[in-house]
Order: sequence, then C-alpha cells, then structure tokens
Amino acid sequence: MQRKASTVFKTLSRPTISRFYLSARFKHALPPFSPHKSFKLTAPPHPEWKLGDGVLLSERTWKDEEKVARKIWDLQTTPPIDAYRLLVSSIIPRPIAFVSSLSASGQPNLAPFSYFTMVAHNPPLICVSFALSQRRPKDTRENILSTREFTVNIISESFAEAANSTSVEAPSDVDEWIIGGLSMAPSNDVKPPIVNESAVSLECELYSFQDIGPSEDKITTTVVFGLIKKVHIRESVLNEDGITVDPAKLRPIARLGGTTYSRVLEGFDLPRVSWK
Repeated sequence: MQRKASTVFKTLSRPTISRFYLSARFKHALPPFSPHKSFKLTAPPHPEWKLGDGVLLSERTWKDEEKVARKIWDLQTTPPIDAYRLLVSSIIPRPIAFVSSLSASGQPNLAPFSYFTMVAHNPPLICVSFALSQRRPKDTRENILSTREFTVNIISESFAEAANSTSVEAPSDVDEWIIGGLSMAPSNDVKPPIVNESAVSLECELYSFQDIGPSEDKITTTVVFGLIKKVHIRESVLNEDGITVDPAKLRPIARLGGTTYSRVLEGFDLPRVSWK
C-alpha cells in the first residue's frame, strides 16, 4: 500500500530535513550558488602543444610532482568503505542516472545512481550498477529485474535538491516522487514514467544483467544493461541542428566524492589526430 504525502512528510520530520540540509558544512559561509553561470567553450589548455611534447614546461609544478612518491592501495586488502571513498573521489565527474521504475505490483520508485554510463550507440545501450546493501534489497534493482523496464532521466541544476532527496533509504512503500515533489510524465514503450522536470529522458528495457561479487556465493553488485527504446528531449535544450543537446541549456550535474556535486561550466575542443 503506497503511503500518502501527509504520512511521508510526517515521517520525514522537519528537524530531520533541517539536519539533512543544514549540516555543519553548509552552515559555514559558502559562496552563494550562481544560477547565471552556464557552459561556455574556451581555448584548450595548451594550444601550442605538438605531437611528442608530453607535459609542457608551463606545467612545471605538475611535472615536478612526478618525482613525488605515490601512495599505493592494495584493493584486495583495503576495507570496502575505504575503497569506496578512494574510488568515488578519484573517478570523477560521474554522470547520474535518475532511474524511474515500477515494482511488479505497480509501486513507483525513483532514485539517483552515479555508477552509470553510456555503453554503445548501436545498439543503444546504457548501464547502471547497484551496490547491494546487507540491510535491505535495492528497490530499483529488484524492480528492473522483475519488470524488465525502467527510465533514465538526466538531472539538471534546477531540480538538484529534489533529485538528491530521493536517495533517502525509505521503506519500500514510500513514494520518492512525493519526497522530491517531482511529477510523472507518461512513457511511450515502457510502463515506468519519465520525470517531467527532466529535459532528457530515456525509456529502457532490460537487455542483460550481471551479478558480481568477491565469490560465487557472495554478490555485492549488480550491473544492469538497458536497451534504449525511446529518447525524450525538450526542444528548448537542443542545438540548432535539432539532433544534439546544448550543455549550456541542459545544465546537467555530476557526482564527485562524498556528498559533492559538480556543474558543467567550461569545455574545450581538441581535434582528433588523423593518421595519414
């Protein structure tokens, strides 16, 4: 039985919400978020670079640090929590899959995952992986394996906090759509809805999955491959060519380490080297 909005907000008491957003880090004077900044192209870091140059002398500090000893972790013996902190702060930025799914009984679920990437365009595939908790099953994983359908939605700056709030480990009968205050829009080919606030949404069906773990009898991660059936994109974020997305208009966010997110504010073009 799905909980009503009033019950959900009563469970997530005001002090709990306040502590969630007003932790010690956020109470200190941080620069205000600047909504007027947007993506722009700049010149590349080293326009003068030529084949064979390696690291230029202008990057003397970076070059000198090559002489500094490296710290090495053996991940066969490193505790998983330390491996997590090390890897999520090193492999950055990571795109975020905002996944909408339905249980076999029709209960909606919405949650963000940063173990996510595009796999191929022919066939069009994405993958999302789920770290399995010993406390309880991951609802999104269970839903996808059960119904074989889901949608992936791209998170933009305009609803970053709303999307983040859906990561709460709520009971399975709690509707994360209500927690985030987000709205559903119908999909065309799959039953799970897309996120109406998202400018880019992908309708996916389960292509395959792989359970992974340190041993055959201990599964710690499931990787799901999704075949993209339909792509929904707001016309307002498209470039003039009508087929590519303008990052300045999409304003996507990405994950770094810990609870830190990033924005896409600058980029530069580098031509591909042609072997003649």
